[in-house]
Amino acid sequence: MTQRIESIAEAATSLFLRQGYSKTQISHIAKAVGVSVGTIYHDFIGKKEIMHYILKCTIQPEFACKMLERPISDENFVGLEQEVVKVLEDSAERFEKPLLKGLGEYTFETLISDAFDLMSQYAVGCLFIEKNQYDFPFLAKHYKAYRKRFLSTMKEYLKAFIERESIRKIDDVELTTILIVETLSWWAMDIHYTSFETSDISEKAAKAVCMDNIVLAYKL
Repeated sequence: MTQRIESIAEAATSLFLRQGYSKTQISHIAKAVGVSVGTIYHDFIGKKEIMHYILKCTIQPEFACKMLERPISDENFVGLEQEVVKVLEDSAERFEKPLLKGLGEYTFETLISDAFDLMSQYAVGCLFIEKNQYDFPFLAKHYKAYRKRFLSTMKEYLKAFIERESIRKIDDVELTTILIVETLSWWAMDIHYTSFETSDISEKAAKAVCMDNIVLAYKL
């Protein structure tokens, strides 16, 4: 990826997440990057291709290293929506594995760490779908199913750890699950892109805060 392509992707990401895909114009992206509209069109066919480029790099980071013919067209992103859905399904299955195997040596600390890492890894893609669900109903439908599955899995993990007496008894497991997931989500995703005052706090520091507070709140 050239520096300019990277700058365009970063600026577009911020705009798509904060003001929405439909409200973002090429001129807005150009202004944020500090280049002309013509320069953007030299690198990308249009706004849709920029969005697809961002999603592709989110689920396949090495794609950013590819040398693509300019302007970048949608020929590079055939079947992308199906790829995104497959990543969601595969991620859900990986997250469930320790639970399905009866936990074994899997710990509550590892659960919180894994959940944070998963959210952080796909933060841009997930936030994009959340903030633009009406513009992309196919992705929104599958992402909602993924979110529901993720919450259900977390709830079952908490119940299993309570039964094992690895964490304290919780009066309302469902609401506690939502609290934990939303806390992790904010620190792993929103703080960097969509919070009222975004922060460049490192992923390591954000994770450490979550681990310290969530684990200590529930461990026996």
